[in-house]
Amino acid sequence: MRIDLHTHSTASDGLLAPAALVRFAREQGLDLIALTDHDSTAGVDEAQAEGDRVGLRVIAGIEINTDLPDGAGEAHVLGYFIAREDSAFQATLTTLRDARERRGERMVELLRAQGVNISWERVRELAQDSVGRPHVAKVLIEAGYASDVPNAFDRWISRGRPGYVPRLKLSPENAVRFIRSGYGVPVLAHPVGVPELENKLLPAMVEAGMLGLECHYGEYDAATVSHLLDLAASYHLIATGGSDYHGPKMHLTPLGGHPVPPEAAEQLRTTADALRREPAPPFDINVAVVHE
Repeated sequence: MRIDLHTHSTASDGLLAPAALVRFAREQGLDLIALTDHDSTAGVDEAQAEGDRVGLRVIAGIEINTDLPDGAGEAHVLGYFIAREDSAFQATLTTLRDARERRGERMVELLRAQGVNISWERVRELAQDSVGRPHVAKVLIEAGYASDVPNAFDRWISRGRPGYVPRLKLSPENAVRFIRSGYGVPVLAHPVGVPELENKLLPAMVEAGMLGLECHYGEYDAATVSHLLDLAASYHLIATGGSDYHGPKMHLTPLGGHPVPPEAAEQLRTTADALRREPAPPFDINVAVVHE
């Protein structure tokens, strides 16, 4: 069985609609994917319906971006088998998406003030449920200010660039707690390069309730995967993986391009089943978040 547990659609900052992503995954020979859009589960119903039609399983997932203390960097937290029917969970996602939208609009304002002729209306047109920097990047490309998405980020909208705007800040530990509040299984995404990973971050996130580590990721070589697998085993974490696919030319790794052991999906499922047997812990975004 071929699986990819880290994918994105137009419900956040991917380039393919959820159904189109599922069809493409099936064409690539995949049997199961997780749709892990940023701050949104809006694409899951469409993806699962198309998956039923073409014979591909779709796990309801999420990805939450977080900031490390003192501007040290960021970490992303994935959640699997989210109870997306939970109203409190969805209300928090709405708060996060609203903050993303304000951030995108402010980016456009900053760029326009510097003579970059793009419009917020066009960014909003490209985004469906959740505005992300790739939507701003695509508009910059359309207007001739960048050659591709990486160039748009490097030139205009990465940290320290003219159009960069800080986001509403959530700590990795609180992202873990938030995912657990929606009965999801929290997993640290693409951990290589995250500052203080082994000395501080992993112990703190595990204490907060994290249950997995993304080991089989993108361009990670065999030695890197082996080290991460040892790290996951030492903390009794589920070793997951995926391509982080956003669309053509967005990442070096194609959809399904990094082999992921099928047992990772089964371990996520059985863990999620166990979590649902107990009440989920509450989560208050107003207490957890550090405002811009």
